[in-house]
Amino acid sequence: MADGTLIGLVTFLIVGLFLIGVPIFLVIGLWVVGVSIIIDFSLANIGVTLFQGLRFFGLLALPLFILTGDLINAAGIAKRLSDFAYSVLGWMRGGMGMATLGACGMFAAISGSNAGTTATIGSIMHPEMVKNGYDERFAAATAASGGTVGIIIPPSIIFIVYGFMMNLSISELFIAGMVPGALMVLVMMLACNWVSRRNRWGTLIPFRVGDSLRHAGKAYLGFATIGVVLYGIYSGLFSPTEAAAVTVGFTLIAGLLITREIKFRNLPAILLRSGQIAGMLAPLIAISVVMQQLLSVLGVGELLNDLLLGLGNYYLVLGICMVIILVAGMVLESLPITIILAPILAPIAQNVGVDPIHFSVIFLVGAAIGFITPPFGLNLYVASSITGIPYLRLVKYIIPYFVVLMLCWLAIALWPALSMYLVQFSG
Repeated sequence: MADGTLIGLVTFLIVGLFLIGVPIFLVIGLWVVGVSIIIDFSLANIGVTLFQGLRFFGLLALPLFILTGDLINAAGIAKRLSDFAYSVLGWMRGGMGMATLGACGMFAAISGSNAGTTATIGSIMHPEMVKNGYDERFAAATAASGGTVGIIIPPSIIFIVYGFMMNLSISELFIAGMVPGALMVLVMMLACNWVSRRNRWGTLIPFRVGDSLRHAGKAYLGFATIGVVLYGIYSGLFSPTEAAAVTVGFTLIAGLLITREIKFRNLPAILLRSGQIAGMLAPLIAISVVMQQLLSVLGVGELLNDLLLGLGNYYLVLGICMVIILVAGMVLESLPITIILAPILAPIAQNVGVDPIHFSVIFLVGAAIGFITPPFGLNLYVASSITGIPYLRLVKYIIPYFVVLMLCWLAIALWPALSMYLVQFSG
């Protein structure tokens, strides 16, 4: 039997395992082993590449930003940011939902994680939204949608991985994500306001400058954390990885000595939770690097490159790349998508004239939309987990957010200045 037929058979069997719920790490690992045997590729290479795939200083930021998110939550800083957002937006119909989205944006500027953003802000704001008269399914969908900006607004864990894979400046990637991330929050707020007005959800509160200033004062540690990260990186004071370490130290001190909501006896549980998440992601990064290497050996990138470049049209090629990203996002998490697809699609986009930094934003916004797109939709599963609402009951309520995010993605793709304008000042 020909190698191509055997690889197709292995791929078919592996897809079947994925569909019945086998963890993605094992699915990719089994495919890697099977294909390596078929093409007589040294199995020793798997162990070497697994190790080498994680030997990158920038990846140290991944567990550190995960820990930052857990410390921010445990220190009560995330709750203070949410209260501030509601004090500013609560006078509008849908104000608490919009505050949830705003809080997701602020939390994303500290944690860099989509699932962490959804879980932290969702657990805080979902009960409050339900008490405030919102449909519980819409409230959960709002938290899930808000979490999409977790990988777009800097510092972003996935931008770090993308920069590592494509040899791009992580600082420039962070800068490129600022405006698109803010735009995503804005369009979701507009969608929330529109849906809430139609259903008359939410209780309005009067806007008082004094109340907003008081809540801003309580949330100063959150603003200070954001400032430490952004100023430190963009002033050149420290690298993104060093920024992650500094932020961990800052939030730990804030939680222990200032808010005093973190107790020494709670630290092992916080560290364990962060370690479990990092321990889940690190093997996935490593095995995805091996898979990408095998795809390169098989010539998948060259085949797709020849196929798409033969079309010749800038917008058609970019559009097909976006469709591939979105479809992949429906069934895979952003980490394997980035590691497997970015090295294939980014050179194709660059060959038709798309700036590499601009394409990184297009790529990751598409992957982020995949977080709320069935059948996978990681953020929907996270929202379902923290609220107890079945996954399928949330799908209907995600549609308004999905529509506006798709329009936002199209605008980001067609208007490079949204991503590139600030990058030109990075020096």
